[in-house]
Amino acid sequence: MSSTPRPVTRPAASAAVRRARLGLVLALATAVCFGSSGALARGLIDAGWSPGAAVTARVWVAALILLVPALFAMRGRWLLLRRNIGTLLLYGAFAVGATQLFYFQAVAVMDVSVALLIEYMSPVAVMLWLWLRRGERPTGRTIVGAIVAIAGLALVLEVFSGIAANTAGVLWALGAMVGSATYFIISARRGDGALPPIALAGFGLLTGAIGLTLASLVGILPWRSSTADVAFLTGSVAWWVPVVGIGAIAGALAYALGIISTRMLGSRLAAFVALSEVVAAALFGWALLGQTPGIWQVVGGVLILAGVIAVRLGEPDEVESVTIEPV
Repeated sequence: MSSTPRPVTRPAASAAVRRARLGLVLALATAVCFGSSGALARGLIDAGWSPGAAVTARVWVAALILLVPALFAMRGRWLLLRRNIGTLLLYGAFAVGATQLFYFQAVAVMDVSVALLIEYMSPVAVMLWLWLRRGERPTGRTIVGAIVAIAGLALVLEVFSGIAANTAGVLWALGAMVGSATYFIISARRGDGALPPIALAGFGLLTGAIGLTLASLVGILPWRSSTADVAFLTGSVAWWVPVVGIGAIAGALAYALGIISTRMLGSRLAAFVALSEVVAAALFGWALLGQTPGIWQVVGGVLILAGVIAVRLGEPDEVESVTIEPV
């Protein structure tokens, strides 16, 4: 039998287009879920929680929610889990634990907006990684879209209103950027040897939760919690409501959808779509905390979306390159 791949048929091409569209919708839903974490965490912090306690609770709740589905997804395929133990450790250590830990270390010594801007440079890091490691050179539209999106991010975060940074903070923020980029690169892995999305999310979050707990026990991540009611613009709720919300929505659902959408879109495009999380966070901040965005933040949000669209248009047409391997 010939070993030459056969060109893809039109029905297969149409399926690829539908897959890309679904991936884009799921990626936006992921950004909305992740975007809710800031407002929910701020409510907990104002009620007496430390940032480290809030994020550790978030990851533990998410891990416990996904544990049963993850075990169900792995039934009869435990050898696959053993083969991916390295991936799980990387995912838990960098994509979950280090990203959060390094970010909190950064904001302890520098402006939050600057730390966020550095962390959210991760799409550029993913783009450079794919270029240098795999030879996937970005197109002109992709580069322009990246510049526009990062400029919009700077406006949303009001970076230019007063920059305060130091060397240690920049290094911590760069570590958070690497962790964020690792999340997209690992999430994009697919094929016969890859873990199911739910399994990667569930076991990866469990690994990250253990790591964050150890960081708290040794004092790297300060821990302080409270059972006082949490006040939002819409009213006060019991402390466990935002804890469950931040774990179920901004944790379990966000990570699961994120892995699924990244495998559909690829790490580069998914990373840039994730910038819309900043826009979602601003909207949640307005709805739950009464934090009204300024005119330049609105302009920045528009630029982020325009940049994401440009990156999408600049992506190679995967439909035309799809081939059916011989049996």
